[in-house]
Amino acid sequence: MNATQVKEADERLLRTSPLRKLLGRPELGSVVGAIAVFVFFAFFADSFLRASSLSTVLYAASTIGIMAVPVALLMIGGEFDLSAGVMVTSSALVSSMFSYQMTANVWVGVGVSLLVTLAIGAFNGFMLTRTKLPSFIITLGTFLMLTGLNLGFTKLIDGTVSTKSIADMEGFPSARDVFASTVTVGGVGFKVTILWWFALVAVASWILLRTRAGNWIFAVGGNKDAARAVGVPATGTRIGLYMGVGLGAWISGQHLLFSYDVVQSGEGVGNELIYIIAAVIGGCLITGGYGSAVGSAVGALIFGMTSKGIVFAEWNPDWFKFFLGAMLLLATLLNAWVRKRAEATK
Repeated sequence: MNATQVKEADERLLRTSPLRKLLGRPELGSVVGAIAVFVFFAFFADSFLRASSLSTVLYAASTIGIMAVPVALLMIGGEFDLSAGVMVTSSALVSSMFSYQMTANVWVGVGVSLLVTLAIGAFNGFMLTRTKLPSFIITLGTFLMLTGLNLGFTKLIDGTVSTKSIADMEGFPSARDVFASTVTVGGVGFKVTILWWFALVAVASWILLRTRAGNWIFAVGGNKDAARAVGVPATGTRIGLYMGVGLGAWISGQHLLFSYDVVQSGEGVGNELIYIIAAVIGGCLITGGYGSAVGSAVGALIFGMTSKGIVFAEWNPDWFKFFLGAMLLLATLLNAWVRKRAEATK
């Protein structure tokens, strides 16, 4: 072995410095932003640091974070879903109306709802891979169809724009415990959606970092043609990612239903943008191939802190969208800077 080969071997054996690893993390920018937002509202809102207030913040973050996690994985895979918001409402409507009309145990409706939302996700992925159309067009079409179906079927079956109450049906108490209960810790109540959110983040992180499927997701998002050329099942990966969004929509939809026991058919429109914003703030790139599940969780946390922090500070909530837009731009710029720094240190 000559001197040049020895030098190259030695360079390959060098350990990556902690700073380089830190700069390479896609969620770094969002973590910095989350700390800044936390300090900001801790200073300007006296009640922000109360345990009950933090519980409220976590709940607000979890309702976004449950969907932001699968949306982030989808974006890492190079696609996005404009039907995610109304799919949550579709999930709740199917569960409620099937249970009520069939006079069945509500768990039957919950199971049917899971199958329907997974089927919607599979439909999005199948249409994307078969037609080769952009995900924007495919999921925009699904968004419009679901919006019409939600309203049309609800009015056709129930005669109004909302579902009938299922609070007195068999299985409702146990379903509410699973999807909409409150866990008391140290005298402070925490919604069970926070546990669902943490569990999804853990599972998604494990998939991305510890499994072959995670490698496939990054590969497809980076360059799906090149990934397919080296044997990555690009079609199955993208369909699976869309079904993951369907799973998130099912969990969120059941929480919506069992929190209030009735569902308004027009809910969910516009929420898909909030899920995408949380993922982008968390470090995901629109172009795909970069991001993390933890980053999406931090993005959702920033959303929760901002939405509730404004209320705790007793400011006009009309300013919320301004703060959200400003955070999106700042987080995107910070994430781009962090990524350039990471590439420069390689």
